[in-house]
Amino acid sequence: MTRKLIYSTGVSLDGFIAGPGGEIDWSAPDEELHRFHNEQTRELAVHLCGRRLYETMVYWETVDKDPSISDVTLEFARIWQALPKIVFSTTLERVEGKNTRLAQGDLIEVVAGLMEESGGDVAVGGAGLGAGLIERNLIDEYRLFVSPVVLGGGTPYFPALQRRIDLELLETRTFGGGVLYLRYAKS
Repeated sequence: MTRKLIYSTGVSLDGFIAGPGGEIDWSAPDEELHRFHNEQTRELAVHLCGRRLYETMVYWETVDKDPSISDVTLEFARIWQALPKIVFSTTLERVEGKNTRLAQGDLIEVVAGLMEESGGDVAVGGAGLGAGLIERNLIDEYRLFVSPVVLGGGTPYFPALQRRIDLELLETRTFGGGVLYLRYAKS
């Protein structure tokens, strides 16, 4: 089976993954959505992170030590810790966390090498990394978790493109909190 390169994140109704000040508090999942994220993350072979996403997600490397966390939170922490992660950054000299390493080389070269390997899919997290791969038409699947909020500005899910990308709708699902999951593939 061929690996897929997946760009998946929460997005506002007006297309932003973070607000004007970088805020993402509006995208916190309820338990149902969290379980769905756990299932999807468990299927991955590797996760590519930009610096900002890495700095947000490093929380999951130690939260399992907190006895007050919920079962679904503990489950995600364990999944995240076991998942190999590659961090792309021009400013970080080292990274922390189980199975986490700094990228060695160019994003496109690293992705090309990963896509030649067998195993589960490769996820891309972060607007900067996503943009570079979208612009080169390398993303195989787009997974949007559309929250019922309009931010009016911020970090866009899609970069400005010189050409359109035609997509095929593969799946939709509505979650109790009003989040709409949309899964598309390149057509």
